[in-house]
Amino acid sequence: MRKFDTKVQYLKYKVLREVANRAWNDTLLPTLFDIPKAIVPGKTSTMRCCVYKERAILGERVKIAMGGNKENPNVIEVIDIACDECPAAGYEVTDSCRGCLAHRCEDVCKRGAISFDHNHVAHIDKSKCVECGQCAKVCPYSAIINRKRPCQIACKVKAISINEENAAAIDNNKCIQCGACVYQCPFGAITDKSYILNVIDMIKKSENNQKYKVYAVVAPSISSQFNYAKLGQVISGLKELGFFTVVEAALGADMVAMAESKELSEKGFLTSSCCPAFVQYIKSSFPALLPFVSHNLSPMATLAKYIKETDGNAKVVFIGPCTAKKAEAQLDSVKPYVDSVLTFEELQALYDSKDIDITTLPEDVLDNASYYGRIFARSGGLSDAVAQGLKEQNIDFTVKPAVCDGIEACKVALLKKSKNVLDANFIEGMACIGGCIGGAGCLTHGEKNKAEVDKYGKEAYEKTIGDAVSFIK
Repeated sequence: MRKFDTKVQYLKYKVLREVANRAWNDTLLPTLFDIPKAIVPGKTSTMRCCVYKERAILGERVKIAMGGNKENPNVIEVIDIACDECPAAGYEVTDSCRGCLAHRCEDVCKRGAISFDHNHVAHIDKSKCVECGQCAKVCPYSAIINRKRPCQIACKVKAISINEENAAAIDNNKCIQCGACVYQCPFGAITDKSYILNVIDMIKKSENNQKYKVYAVVAPSISSQFNYAKLGQVISGLKELGFFTVVEAALGADMVAMAESKELSEKGFLTSSCCPAFVQYIKSSFPALLPFVSHNLSPMATLAKYIKETDGNAKVVFIGPCTAKKAEAQLDSVKPYVDSVLTFEELQALYDSKDIDITTLPEDVLDNASYYGRIFARSGGLSDAVAQGLKEQNIDFTVKPAVCDGIEACKVALLKKSKNVLDANFIEGMACIGGCIGGAGCLTHGEKNKAEVDKYGKEAYEKTIGDAVSFIK
């Protein structure tokens, strides 16, 4: 077993690995319904009430591993049958209620949702409660609590509600597809669609057509993942899978840093466009600020565009920590350049689906970008790169960034800008805490990842952004 943060991740990986293995061997469809039995072989289950329910849920996981519901444009999906173990969300009266005479909770409730039994113990009528929380605030014993589900707590844009079947429901108009709910759901009932079959199909076709090349563009946060092997072995593993070559998305970050710093100096104020979840949040919640979003494509799309323009037979697969990148790849402005997106979780499943032990492989080299391009992976890195871009282009403009670590910080900065009280001329928006290193598709999450990214950045052969992008005419 590889190192994963949670057993939910491991279960997801097992499904992906099994699906991928059968896709390589062209045995997927005839044995589709055997996959749950292969993963849960016995007559008992330690995860659900019975093995049959567990297999039914695994069947839904298999469907999502094969691309999910085509009618749902969101890359994040809820498996309703798996979402039934959490208590009903909302305010509840606990055993701490002392049956006091004050009844402050009743007095403050404008909806008449509070009643009392013969012992004066309070009860909340869910049909009347609007979850304002006033009763909880005035209770002298803190006996009323808000039982929010983990997915609702994780979703800072309030895109998750509970439907009539007591399952989580995602509002696609609010969802930014960051995947925070995916990582936090203890039952794996919310997950991201996988396009792993698309990638396998591309690689298999490239093996039959030597002119057709599949490029792997890897996010700089890869330096903090696969900690059981060396980074050079991870790169060798990608080529062993059948990728023609491997290029750093950090090179695209260098290209963006140069263009974005110039754009900032010309416009005077800018918000970053690198994080697709952040950009989507502006579209859905702060549409008036859309004119301030950088017109540059993200590093992923910028580099993919360059590859496609250089090699007309190229197919580009982005590999990183981000579920929102899967949604970005479907945008009309990006679709021509990025053919598919994989997470690090899915890459691990790909390796093992072909029995590739990357620890036994020789170390290959990945050295396309500068230090500044590589540190895009963590919060604050983009702002540092923009400042460096201004310096290297001799542009007389001082960047004053608002570095937003997580979508809640982004909300604060955007609110201030909307009221013209933001003391900054550049908003670096990262939806995930820590930046890309906190993405939902990471194998591991943690503060140590930042140190690994900085170390990786310092190992860059190209010491300036200009050196890294000197090939561009």
